[in-house]
Amino acid sequence: MKRFWKHVSVEPEGDAWAIRLDDRPVKTPARALLAVPTPALAGAIADEWRGIGEKIDARAMPLTGLANAAIDRVAPARAAFAASLAEYAQRDLLCYRADGPRALIERQEQHWDGLLAWARRRYDVEFVVTSGLMHVAQPTATIERLSHAVSVLDPFRLAGLSPLVTIGGSLIAALAMLEKAISPEAAWDAASIDECWQLEQWGADAEAEAALENRHRDFLAAARFLDLLN
Repeated sequence: MKRFWKHVSVEPEGDAWAIRLDDRPVKTPARALLAVPTPALAGAIADEWRGIGEKIDARAMPLTGLANAAIDRVAPARAAFAASLAEYAQRDLLCYRADGPRALIERQEQHWDGLLAWARRRYDVEFVVTSGLMHVAQPTATIERLSHAVSVLDPFRLAGLSPLVTIGGSLIAALAMLEKAISPEAAWDAASIDECWQLEQWGADAEAEAALENRHRDFLAAARFLDLLN
């Protein structure tokens, strides 16, 4: 779609804030009104629309995309969406460690042990940590409490949490970021240890580096989306 508007504005819409292009309200792909819970998020989305050139590039509008997802995909099936994210409690990245070399093991311990300790304190849970990729069952109480932490979130926070969990592979790190117990960059460092290690060992690969950078960009965009909801 080509740009047809000159001015972008934010206007209150009940308890939410909507974005207008000249006199037209922005709609989601499902034709619902694009209205978000905070003026900070609305302002950031408006800035994305202001920054558009002659044609719309969806990749340059991650906040708009996450807001669309919250309204069109998450809100109509919030419980099911939350349950799908909560499944990561059963296979969290932080619980699966390398069995060598020692330098990689130490790097994982440095970044991951603190996050597990935070989750133990925050949710009064325990974790089974293993070496290798063979699945290990986590305690029932751990699954239930982490699942509850996800189930109570609203559609916008679920939409923002989803890329953090799916890109990073860790529900624990995503929840820590949501509660500001860890910075987005620190969470990314923890989530990308294995990929960065492979690049270090085998040398630069343009395709792999580009894929990692794309994931990094999407990860930080989701973290910003959550931050703008506060």
